[in-house]
Amino acid sequence: MWGRYGAAGRWLSLLSLGRIHTSRPFGPGCWRWKSSSADERALQYKIGDHIHGFTVNQVTPIPELFLTAVKLSHDKTGAKYLHIAREDSNNLFSVQFRTTPMDSTGAPHILEHTVLCGSQKYPVRDPFFKMLNRSLSTFMNAFTASDYTLYPFSTQNPKDFQNLLSVYLDAAFFPCLRHLDFWQEGWRLEHENPQDPQTPLVFKGVVFNEMKGAFTDNERLFSQHLQNKILPDHTYAVVSGGDPLKIPDLTWEQLKQFHATHYHPSNARFFTYGNFPLESHLKQIHDEALSKFQKTEPNTAVPPQPIWDKPREHAVTCGMAAFAAVPKKQTMVSVSYLLSDITDTFETFTLNLLSGLLVGGPNSPFYKALIEAGLGTDFSPDVGFNGATREAYFSIGLQGVSEENIDTVKEIIARTVDEVIEDGFEEDRIEALLHKIEIQMKHQSTSFGLALTSYIAACWNHDGDPVDLLKIAEKVAQFRQCLKEDPKFLQKKVKQYFKANPHRLTLSMSPDAAFYDKQAAIEEAKLKEKVEALSEEEKKQTYEQGLKLLELQSQPADTSCLPALKVSDIEPKIAFTELEMAVPAEDVPVQYCAQPTNGMVYFRAVSSLNTLPEELRPYVPLFCNVVTKMGCGALGYREQSLEIDLKTGGLSVSPHITADESHLDVYEQGILFNSLCLDRNLPDMMNLWTEIFNNPRFEDEEHFKVLVKMTAQEMSNGIPDAGHMYASIRASRTLTPAGELQEMFNGMEQVKLMKRIAEMSDLRPILRKLPRIKKYLLNSDNMRCSLNATPQQMPTAAKEVEKFIKGIGRSKKERKAIRPHVVEKPLDPKSAGTDSHIPRKLITDPTFQPCQMKTHFQLPFPVNYVGTCVRTVPYTAPDHASLRILAQLMTAKFLHTEIREKGGAYGGGARLNHNGIFAFYSYRDPSSVSTLSTFERAADWAKAGKFTQQDIEEAKLAVFAAVDAPVAPSDKGMNNFLYGISDELKQRHREHLFTVSKDDLIDAATKYLAAGKSTRGLTILGPENPDTAKDPSWVIQ
Repeated sequence: MWGRYGAAGRWLSLLSLGRIHTSRPFGPGCWRWKSSSADERALQYKIGDHIHGFTVNQVTPIPELFLTAVKLSHDKTGAKYLHIAREDSNNLFSVQFRTTPMDSTGAPHILEHTVLCGSQKYPVRDPFFKMLNRSLSTFMNAFTASDYTLYPFSTQNPKDFQNLLSVYLDAAFFPCLRHLDFWQEGWRLEHENPQDPQTPLVFKGVVFNEMKGAFTDNERLFSQHLQNKILPDHTYAVVSGGDPLKIPDLTWEQLKQFHATHYHPSNARFFTYGNFPLESHLKQIHDEALSKFQKTEPNTAVPPQPIWDKPREHAVTCGMAAFAAVPKKQTMVSVSYLLSDITDTFETFTLNLLSGLLVGGPNSPFYKALIEAGLGTDFSPDVGFNGATREAYFSIGLQGVSEENIDTVKEIIARTVDEVIEDGFEEDRIEALLHKIEIQMKHQSTSFGLALTSYIAACWNHDGDPVDLLKIAEKVAQFRQCLKEDPKFLQKKVKQYFKANPHRLTLSMSPDAAFYDKQAAIEEAKLKEKVEALSEEEKKQTYEQGLKLLELQSQPADTSCLPALKVSDIEPKIAFTELEMAVPAEDVPVQYCAQPTNGMVYFRAVSSLNTLPEELRPYVPLFCNVVTKMGCGALGYREQSLEIDLKTGGLSVSPHITADESHLDVYEQGILFNSLCLDRNLPDMMNLWTEIFNNPRFEDEEHFKVLVKMTAQEMSNGIPDAGHMYASIRASRTLTPAGELQEMFNGMEQVKLMKRIAEMSDLRPILRKLPRIKKYLLNSDNMRCSLNATPQQMPTAAKEVEKFIKGIGRSKKERKAIRPHVVEKPLDPKSAGTDSHIPRKLITDPTFQPCQMKTHFQLPFPVNYVGTCVRTVPYTAPDHASLRILAQLMTAKFLHTEIREKGGAYGGGARLNHNGIFAFYSYRDPSSVSTLSTFERAADWAKAGKFTQQDIEEAKLAVFAAVDAPVAPSDKGMNNFLYGISDELKQRHREHLFTVSKDDLIDAATKYLAAGKSTRGLTILGPENPDTAKDPSWVIQ
């Protein structure tokens, strides 16, 4: 996976903590395994201790994060190692190499893919994807950043950890790097139909198509140009992921050479996290990999960027955005400033905070000066602090502007810098940012290990101190001290890095209607050049190699050499979460879930849409987006934003459409309110919600216009990354009564509606709809709430929620549901028929008939996103378990090979959604209609039972890995509250999963997936297509 992935500067969003709980010791006789928690045990290591070929260099407790950091180095190779001991059962490993390419052929990215295609110990094709089905991993992936490549995995199972570690080590240090794997993953010349030498030769390859798809995203293209041009003198001047027009210049020999020079222990950084014992990790890493190497001096360091003596300007072009908010205004422009070296951790911390003050929210100076000037739709890509490169940079600008306004944007930026130097920042805004850090140090996520490895990667990559980076409380104290000693501390930083900085880049990017045609012409010329350079003998070899690759891809893999867990390793029963239900006031039910939330309180509510008039429904997502951003009660939108930042971890509102667990044609429609805060701030947070419910402000047309344009821009920009999701939503539109609403709220219909609204010159007719929607949704009719907090905090928290319920309005007269067929279901199934019965009001449409629909959204992309959706059965049906395992089986054993390996798409597979919709999908796919045929062939393959008992076992493991994924204290009980799925129902579904047999899978494929058996929908997002154009059954949009 390629991304400009460095995260050194992203702590404000990344640092959310993993679970904290006590667990039993891992095993008898483990060295120094005496004290109660992992972080305390790690304190027993001493500097200079020798353990399995490693020496301990530093032991540092960081109590505010409940962890102990142990820094080691490998004696023989010099490999660096950091272990974070923490009482968290979701243990993580990662190995990272500094990879510094000097051209844009994509060597590090193609290598990242190819090392995972087989190794000395595990010479099977694609052990990485095979292990997804032989493991209970909670995360497995690999990432190529601008200057490093990272291989992380996480799991809660000790045996699984050893298995995955063995596969990862062998892949990284002893890969096969076969020529045909390079062909498949990187690029190749191959006949359009590999079996027919008369068809033309074309470029194929997974990374080749991935990068073609990546650069249909104009924000990503802009970000790439920005990095290339502000750091032009070394590795950052190239595209580490690969420029599709340069990828065909990479040779297999160059790839192998890149591995030899970069994937060496002396150029590696190892990271482990969690409560498994460090010694066993060190022993396995030393024995299986590092002991086989000698120390080298890797020549991979990135030198400092020479500072310019005067600012520079660049202008580039991009493709047209099909759904841009204002089609005539699609230019992006930014001014970027080179900052300090990211290994200076306090300076990085300070500049990151400074960035938050400059661009964060409606109170920030650049929001006021740029966003509210009405010149554009949103900030430019990569706005704010970027800490992924050796020297950080700050970027500020706008997108959605007219070319003639570029100079105006530059003038506003310069003027705003001057004003900030003069005026400084309000104390409350600084406190709000520091409060955000406090919340993120207390909030517990289930993937803290992954967040940590991402957070430290960039700084550690350049030999910065990763442990110092984690001492966040120390940085906050130092920051406060600097402000105390010099009230102009931040203004001086602005003067130093912005006003007096000659290393300043102005970048503009404007659309060119012929952009994709020009790219295609360059690719065509390159193809022609490559083909014409082939002798007749080489053409014959190319054809034969294509057949050889096809044969290799079609062979069943012998995976017996790969380690695997067994289904018998899976716990037969889940641990039930204790929930309490009550109706404290106004007939509003509340679910209470006492959890070790570390001093945080999590409040949610769902309000029904049942009484909302039909004509207002399309505007519900917009209402959700703006209702917490336009002010409430006595607070204008700026004061409201500041209060939210000072007192909460954020308030959000979103549409909530969820299928009934036992009937496909029954569903709940509502909106979800979500929020969190430190327990001391709960009265303030609930008071904010009370004001938003009772007195939301919808008067400010100018601010509403800003919010509309930002929303429309975000939706337009999001299509290239989420095209497969849009395809699936559209394809399922006509399969269930809820499908229409999903498309209206979350699909291409909503994208198009927001584009139309953003283009309106007068927004008052839309603005007038918001108070009408408020009347139906922001009251205590048909509402339910939930609360997650510590047992000690729960009584106080419950009183605050009760006060909120009593303090918000109720409708004076009872409103009837617009769709009259209401189905009542108990929120707590155990209470059905009792006095404490708490209903959820779902709706159905007895006249609904599913029907087939085929839609092609024509978009100016060089790749496709393809979806086929099939109506099957609800969650509680035994066949749901069979179909869930079948989706995993078809993905791993058929679709991955056909769509990715043979077809060259970046991704593809099948999944069964909770709502009973079985979805086939492909992502960044060079094919479209032929992929739809592949989906049909997948059903035939399953129907014919072309899979083994071992395949079924592996599919079950993969499904249970998802079913048993860790749940944070904040999210416990949410399946019950949001979807009506109790622990009892989950246990029953689990038992169905265990008992699924081969006959059940064949039966399910025959009953639901075979052609003509179930109603299905088909959708393509992608370029013009002669096949759909001439077929009248396709709707072209």
